Amino acid sequence: MPRPTSTHRLARLLALAWLLVCSAAAAQALDAAAPGQRLQGLLGTAAQAPPAEVIRLAAQVVASGDARGRAYAVIDKRAARLWVFDPSGQPLADSPVLVGQATGDVAPPDIGTRPLRQVRAHEKITPAGRFDTEPGENLRGEDIVWLDYDSALSLHRVRDVPGEGRPARIGANDARRRRISYGCVNVPAGFYDRHIQPWFARQAGVVYILPETLPLARVFGFAPD
Repeated sequence: MPRPTSTHRLARLLALAWLLVCSAAAAQALDAAAPGQRLQGLLGTAAQAPPAEVIRLAAQVVASGDARGRAYAVIDKRAARLWVFDPSGQPLADSPVLVGQATGDVAPPDIGTRPLRQVRAHEKITPAGRFDTEPGENLRGEDIVWLDYDSALSLHRVRDVPGEGRPARIGANDARRRRISYGCVNVPAGFYDRHIQPWFARQAGVVYILPETLPLARVFGFAPD
């Protein structure tokens, strides 16, 4: 049997850490809820463990030092979900998110210069890659987190876009219903305020968006297949 690498050991530690996060959240929910509400509270509070690919990438970020001592997040477009890790790689929280309607990993090069009405359905892609975060504002003066300013890619609170039902979609169990945005990543407002704003808007952070059509190693040079 081959000896486990440092990345494999980190991945196992991350998986264990996430189980501890889930256990702590579950215990807190059980203690605080009335007996008749305990099961409902537990289901609504416990964190969701990341898929194996997310755990492996999170471990490789730590092993390679790619985040340079900053907090980071990993977004899995297939699951339409985001996980937040502190600078040491300790998992902190996770949330369902809304991502681009179209499947793909590379957005059109001119996407950031076009009005939304000119973006066709197959071009509504959340690109895969590594993004250094920057604080910013949208046209309404709301704070957002820029992932790539030139392509107008950002991470922000979910908005109620007429006819799209985004607030309802973000809570849907079916991840396919969370594929609705033009490419930006939408998160619940409360999650944004508690976990995104402090780690990625008030200070520099890194966001890794997993590919869904390209090999992982092609998108992240530090992450071998």
